Amino acid sequence: MCRLALLCALAASAGAANAAAVEPNPAIDMPGYLRVANEAALQRETHRVSEDDFIRMSREPDTIVLDARSREKFDELHVRGAVNLSFPDLNIATLAKAIPDKATRILIYCNNNFANAPGPFASKLPAASLNLATYVALYTYGYRNIYELGPYVDINESRLAFESSPSIP
Repeated sequence: MCRLALLCALAASAGAANAAAVEPNPAIDMPGYLRVANEAALQRETHRVSEDDFIRMSREPDTIVLDARSREKFDELHVRGAVNLSFPDLNIATLAKAIPDKATRILIYCNNNFANAPGPFASKLPAASLNLATYVALYTYGYRNIYELGPYVDINESRLAFESSPSIP
């Protein structure tokens, strides 16, 4: 019994020593991310819209429909008029170029908004929904006029217009 306790104590201290040996990275801020994610979550609750409101808002001036899926999935099928900026490419420079005015209204949607289109809109686990990550990322970069398509819509019954992008050989 004492041997088991000693082994557990040694294992715990070895793990702590390894953690202490890793240098902090000033380019990664987990506490800051969690703080901003919580702020974004509070705002998001009042910025989820119906399909009809999404359509109406998309037609208004100073509004962009942003699709953060991969270029491949975007080209396969997307909401007509959407701009593609793949999630891994969201950064200071690409956002400044694509959406220079942080007051621009941004409408977002993702895979988990659409049923019956597993190719272009493959389902993700609910907690890994691209809407969540995209919303938090945009909020982190200072965008506050973000609205998310709220419902889960059968793509065959959706009132949204969809289109594909021509294949590039």
